Amino acid sequence: MRKPFVAGNWKMNMDLASSLALARELKGRVGERADVTLAVCPPFCYLKAVADVLAGSAVAVGGQNMYPEPKGAFTGELSAEMLLDVGCTYVILGHSERRHVMGEGDELINAKVLRALQAGLKPILCVGETIEQRKADRTGEVVTGQVRAALGGVSADQMARITIAYEPVWAIGTGLNATPQQAQEVHAMIRSLLADIHGRAVADLLVIQYGGSVKPDNAADLMTMPDVDGALVGGASLKANAFVPIIDACPGAA
Repeated sequence: MRKPFVAGNWKMNMDLASSLALARELKGRVGERADVTLAVCPPFCYLKAVADVLAGSAVAVGGQNMYPEPKGAFTGELSAEMLLDVGCTYVILGHSERRHVMGEGDELINAKVLRALQAGLKPILCVGETIEQRKADRTGEVVTGQVRAALGGVSADQMARITIAYEPVWAIGTGLNATPQQAQEVHAMIRSLLADIHGRAVADLLVIQYGGSVKPDNAADLMTMPDVDGALVGGASLKANAFVPIIDACPGAA
């Protein structure tokens, strides 16, 4: 049985004081949970401070991005080794804001996935379609293409360290979200695709999160779907009183 995984993506929000306060509150409220895999992804400048607060708890820390080189003249970038050095376990890759705002393409995202795995990080790979692509009935084509491209060269054994987050672009930060049935349809398609690539046993172990305006009032319905294994949470992860109920909504959560 797959353990639910809930991760909070703080994006470009918070200051140091509020980051530490939230980390302390989460540690106090969910820091010893064993029924759900948990992580938060603060802004880069607060990673070490947040990781120090959460040390010894069940809440892991992840980066929001990384560059696919170990070091060099890449001004403004961070390597996988740097993320590991400040206490990261996870890294978000291929988020729609990186794809559509920063212009990252499939080849770069694949290089990041491979480099993260090589260095020892656990990628959270984001995929998802725009509203135009959904209206054109291209969701399957787009998501399939993104998954295949990002996972090029990834072995079956390495898949155990990867989480896929389905985040329809039209639902991120808009207040809209996919219906549970829409989410389930895409999650099941992704799992079927991975079964074709690496076999059913690998696909059945793959954790697939849903992301896109996840809130306490819709989390339970989304996560009752058989192929929805948790959530990648944006705005609702910035307050413990919103984030913790999402964690509690996971099937089997205490």
